[in-house]
Amino acid sequence: MRALLQRVTEARVEVAGRTVGQIGAGLLVLLGIARTDTRADADYLVGKVLGLRIFEDGQGKMNLAVQEVNGALLVVPQFTLYGDCRKGRRPDYAAAAPPELARDLYEYFVERARAQSIVVETGMFQAKMSVSLVNDGPVTLSCDSDKIVKP
Repeated sequence: MRALLQRVTEARVEVAGRTVGQIGAGLLVLLGIARTDTRADADYLVGKVLGLRIFEDGQGKMNLAVQEVNGALLVVPQFTLYGDCRKGRRPDYAAAAPPELARDLYEYFVERARAQSIVVETGMFQAKMSVSLVNDGPVTLSCDSDKIVKP
């Protein structure tokens, strides 16, 4: 499972001209799901996303997590995060999960995040979406569950 995180002052997702998800300050989470991912990957990534200290404290240092600044999440499904661009000019999406598995794990990720008492808005699975954001910093990070550090 792969998440591209952008610290934002605001973000919004529209489908067919209608806003389906919107937040103020927090994190825009573009979420890609691989065909080998499981709920354990989602659990790990939720913990990582919520625990990253990438918001500024009173001294201007990135020392606070999203919940500590009363931020929110906007989670947008993004299968293209698993596009492999190494060969040719057309990305290969073979590593991306099929829609049934991806939808289940996407919904599970959102459910697990909401269980941590944080506001979570979403995009719309398998829809053509327009995503608008104001990147704060800018701060953009990539997190992968396949890079889990094992003790």
